Amino acid sequence: MIKFLKAYIKSMRLYYSFITGIAGWIGVAYYEFLVTHPIEHTIEVTPSITKKIVILFMLFLSWGINQIINDFLGLKEDRINAPERPMVTGELNPILALSLSMGLLVLSGIVTCFYLEPFAVIFLIAGVLLNILYEYAKAYGIMGNIVFGLMITMATLYGGYAAGPTQNSVMLSHRLSALILIWVMNGLMTFYTYFKDYEGDKKAGKNTLIVIYGLRKSKIFAIVGAFIPTLIFLILKVTNVLWIEIETTFIVLGILTVIMQIQTGLLYYFNPQGKATYRSLKTNFRACVCGQATMVAFFNEQLAVTLFIISYICVGILFGLHKNYKA
Repeated sequence: MIKFLKAYIKSMRLYYSFITGIAGWIGVAYYEFLVTHPIEHTIEVTPSITKKIVILFMLFLSWGINQIINDFLGLKEDRINAPERPMVTGELNPILALSLSMGLLVLSGIVTCFYLEPFAVIFLIAGVLLNILYEYAKAYGIMGNIVFGLMITMATLYGGYAAGPTQNSVMLSHRLSALILIWVMNGLMTFYTYFKDYEGDKKAGKNTLIVIYGLRKSKIFAIVGAFIPTLIFLILKVTNVLWIEIETTFIVLGILTVIMQIQTGLLYYFNPQGKATYRSLKTNFRACVCGQATMVAFFNEQLAVTLFIISYICVGILFGLHKNYKA
């Protein structure tokens, strides 16, 4: 049992957990923003510390739990891309691991319905279904990136609706702006992850953008793509879709995020294959997670700074525990 749990936790790849964790916390921050915003406030109440801990715990674990499902569905390409991954080597029993994940998802649904807010379970289910769809969508070029980005927005919606009761169901422009940016940043982040899986995806018939266009063209797009989130942000701001006043904190954190995004693009341009491609994932994840933490500044500047710093440090530490690029 201990051996099984160690293999299960290893397969969760917890350095990814900040992706769903911080994305979901944007939703919680937005909910608390509604509590204090007289124009948009309806029946929202400040969630208790206990509820926020439960939400945060489930958001962070949701990536790992779903990752087991993803590994189960992607065994074919993992035998080439990650031959030492626990489920590939047999260290982790696929059926038992999948059963545990399904059990944890059911438990999460029960907690959501009976302790948090029942409506939020919709986004929990949607996230799981999109994760399953993603494994097949990645075989169709950009569809994989679109589905992945959309899947992460479910974490944001879950965090917002699980935080407490609300009658504010209208898709307000600043909420829509945050979701669009999360969608774009995560779609871009997963594009970079395809570099390390190029050979396996190609042999398994997974026509990701990297497979379709090849490494030579894809590494050029790696640099161009680094500027896409900033471009989308500027369009949203200029068109006044994002009407929230931008403060100094957001600008500073935003500049740091852009630097990491450009650094990511350069790393994949110069190292589209090999061990360095895997190591570049740390910068890629940091850029995405810190970008999400920056968006918290729309609603809570102090929290945004705290999450930015914690995310940057913890992603580096957790990623450092996974040194075997074949696993």
